[in-house]
Amino acid sequence: MSSCQTLDHIIAGGHLHALFQPIVDMRDGKVAGYEGLIRGPSDSPWHAPQKLLAEARRQGRLFELDVLCREVILGQFAHLGLAGKLFLNVTPDVLLDRKAIHGVTLRFLKEVGIPPDRVVIELTEQEPIIDYSIMRDAVRHYRDMGFSIALDDLGAGYSSLRHWSELQPEYVKIDMHFVQNVDRDDVKRQFLRSINEIAHGLGTRIIAEGIETAAEYEVIRHLGIPLGQGYHIARPAAEPAMAAERPRHERSWDPQEWFPAPRNRAQELIHPNPVANPNQTLADTVAQFQTSPDLHCLPVVDRGRPVGMVRRHELLMLYSQRFTRELHDRSPLRYFMRVDPLLVPADQPLEELSEAISAHGQVDQEFVIIDPHTGDYLGVGWLVELLKKLTKLQVHYARYANPLTQLPGNVPINEHLDGLLATHQPFTVAYCDLDHFKPFNDHYGYARGDRVIRALGDLVRRLPRRQGDFVGHVGGDDFILVFNGEGEGHARCKWLLEAFAEQVGEFYDAGDRATGGVTLLDRQGRPRFFPLLSLSIGVVPVDPGLFESHLDIAQRASEVKRCAKQKPGNTLFVDRRLGSDQHDIVTDKPPVRRLG
Repeated sequence: MSSCQTLDHIIAGGHLHALFQPIVDMRDGKVAGYEGLIRGPSDSPWHAPQKLLAEARRQGRLFELDVLCREVILGQFAHLGLAGKLFLNVTPDVLLDRKAIHGVTLRFLKEVGIPPDRVVIELTEQEPIIDYSIMRDAVRHYRDMGFSIALDDLGAGYSSLRHWSELQPEYVKIDMHFVQNVDRDDVKRQFLRSINEIAHGLGTRIIAEGIETAAEYEVIRHLGIPLGQGYHIARPAAEPAMAAERPRHERSWDPQEWFPAPRNRAQELIHPNPVANPNQTLADTVAQFQTSPDLHCLPVVDRGRPVGMVRRHELLMLYSQRFTRELHDRSPLRYFMRVDPLLVPADQPLEELSEAISAHGQVDQEFVIIDPHTGDYLGVGWLVELLKKLTKLQVHYARYANPLTQLPGNVPINEHLDGLLATHQPFTVAYCDLDHFKPFNDHYGYARGDRVIRALGDLVRRLPRRQGDFVGHVGGDDFILVFNGEGEGHARCKWLLEAFAEQVGEFYDAGDRATGGVTLLDRQGRPRFFPLLSLSIGVVPVDPGLFESHLDIAQRASEVKRCAKQKPGNTLFVDRRLGSDQHDIVTDKPPVRRLG
């Protein structure tokens, strides 16, 4: 089949399908819109959009293909009920095509029930723009119909600042070259700061494309760039997520994460500090510093929101330069402030704040603390105080962590249980203990026994975690899991049992693994067989008023754990007693794979 026949077949049969990639608000990770992407038939050489568009351009049928792409993407966007803006890729060639039928996109929108103000025409340039006057007319035509305009890949190909100046788009996408490895490249960070400052002044919203790592995400977020897109957030999909949480910074296991430290948040570091207005003059700002010798910085706040920062030494150094006073005394402060202060939500844990400062790309002595819900200015935090707090926490964690797994030990476990009892809210405690661990330890030695305990600790840390959950290492092969809420944690306990059953064979030599256990001599010198290690979990629902302290919980949990250990294999034993005079205890032994 010729390429012409193939293109005829695709266009005539509508053999295209749409994918959507989320574009998120970098402040909270919520989806702000989607870029609509097109793919050709999956079993053909025209699956890749670049090849398909190139062939359509070669045959002079670019506009026909573009109309079909719009129809497919708009129809699927409406069918999925996706929220936010839809970014439609359009080449300038199509906008300027004489065969273009005006109003075709509006007709499609009317058919699927999408208002034009939810659609952004994203100009993806394949060829240089020759006549800007014609292009401005085309862009004006789409704006008059209610569409917004986005400029794609700023800094790549033919795209330039002139495009931005001539077309005045509502959105500008930064080419991924300037995003990739931005956490390790000072030049790229400075470029993004400058572009974001220009955009702020022109009322344009920047979208950072190609965010592929957690470190890149954190730098982009702290630079104040409003929107982001990339594989770290979400890949293109036929049925994309309709909501998203802000991606967390990926890092190796941090034992501090499981310690109950609700008080250790950025709000502890808030200090009142005078502020400045972006429209006040440079002279007035200098006067603020001159009249207050102890004032080190001025957050710049506009209608309650922090928009910049000026520092004493930087501003006074600038003011001391020749002609600065004569030329800029009456100039507004917004031209001299730094536009990328580190904004810290008041509820951010101090450990996360430390990571955010590292990802920010520059170490400043202060940061701005904001209301996590409104974004309003609350005060200033100081790096030196953060370091003191973190040092104190690290000493606390090291003192009470189990040395083998680095999980919270007995003191924080007991403190956490007593703290939960004081809230009078229900929660669930699971007591985990290994079966046949002593004979395993005797047979293989303490080093391999420690390896088993560390492996179980790793599985415990990998449990899906919800707000307020807690895990601890009592000692030896005993672990405690605490889940917030009534009836919580049963499914996660079953996951832990199955995960341990799948891994247990790795701890044994091949011969013992084949026989399903080890044989040891007892005290009378008689051989005794011990099966492979298994895990027993006793679960105790804790309702308000049933227990007075962690001592009562520990006693009940030990009883239930002993009941679990009476059953062979990996066992989950749930205590259903409502009080001391009721003894309705049920056993749940999930199916697990045994290794032999």
